[in-house]
Amino acid sequence: MKILEVKKFTVFAYRTNYVFVKIFTDSGITGIGEGTLEYKENALLGALEDAIHVIIGQNPMEIERIVNDLYRESYWRTGPVLMSAISAIEMALWDIKGKFYKASIYDLIGGKVRSTIRMYANGWFSGAKEPEQFATAAKKAVSLGISALKWDPFGSAYMSMTRKEFFHAIAIVEAVRAAVGNDVDLLIEGHGRFNVSTSCRIANALKPFDPFFFEEPTPPDSLDAIAEVRSKSPIPIAAGERIYGIHQFQEFLDKGCADYVQPDVSHCGGIMAIKKMAAMAETHYISVAPHNPSGPVANAATLQLAGNISNFCILEIMLTDVTWRKELTTEKVVFDNGDIVIPDKPGLGLDLDEIACSSHPFQPIDLRHYKGTLTNIRPSGSTSFYFDGLPVQGKEIDTL
Repeated sequence: MKILEVKKFTVFAYRTNYVFVKIFTDSGITGIGEGTLEYKENALLGALEDAIHVIIGQNPMEIERIVNDLYRESYWRTGPVLMSAISAIEMALWDIKGKFYKASIYDLIGGKVRSTIRMYANGWFSGAKEPEQFATAAKKAVSLGISALKWDPFGSAYMSMTRKEFFHAIAIVEAVRAAVGNDVDLLIEGHGRFNVSTSCRIANALKPFDPFFFEEPTPPDSLDAIAEVRSKSPIPIAAGERIYGIHQFQEFLDKGCADYVQPDVSHCGGIMAIKKMAAMAETHYISVAPHNPSGPVANAATLQLAGNISNFCILEIMLTDVTWRKELTTEKVVFDNGDIVIPDKPGLGLDLDEIACSSHPFQPIDLRHYKGTLTNIRPSGSTSFYFDGLPVQGKEIDTL
């Protein structure tokens, strides 16, 4: 079998632009992958173009060799652009292999260890700004059977916070905890934007609300900084979405940076990269909770890993998305009482609709975190649930 052609698709999805690849082979089997890289889509497309000319004519079944060659022959190595391109291609190659053997990817990498995985919801808070708005949205999400909620309550703060900003953020967490009670886990997102002292102050203030974890409190530039926060924090720390390969991940573990590790299948080198990282984390008795806020193909790949990795802990799911997400692929995500069902179709278990992807062309998007628009992640009047099993399945919503 040989690779004949690779197509690239950049699809506007309001909060981001999904970036998909589709690999065609001379056997007629195709595979799809995703390397969605927010705000650097054009750079990613260039990196994909550089990689595509290398893999044309190659045997798609030789995944490890192809990935190694793409990495080895990149003089500059690592980084989000290169590794996201490799991730998308690697994912698509696994999709081809799964379809060839008529097996799910989790079967090809060791078999299933579970049939469902607990989920935590992201994206349930669209438009909320004040504590009472977050509380109302949280109640609605929990009424659907959601048992864990993640969000960033820190507005547009960066590095340090004023007293007003600090107590407003803590008031939001307090309001959500009061609204949902003690049976729901709260996961607090920092988006990598505070200095060490502010991170430690936040962690101590969060302790009374018993969060599941405090995610990425410091910028990703310094592993020493997050390691220091973790050493002083009274609550668990999660991080690792901006770790782009196993060598950096080893240093991340050695420095003791996190209680939960969060590699992203779209950015760290793909499915086998997370499989290897999970094994490395397992030797430290650390759980894996991959970063997973992107599109349907990355979600499908992460679900395959959730089915196979023994120390996989919890799955991030964007509770809502743009209505046209359903048009882009044959994605079928099944919700079951706080869990997501691991699918059992061959490969990644979904196909790409090229026409639908082309119907939502790229639009440039800026980072929202420091503009006061952090929670504006969905378009008004064009938001819906995209998986089966929710009590209001199919109902379009502005916000929860």
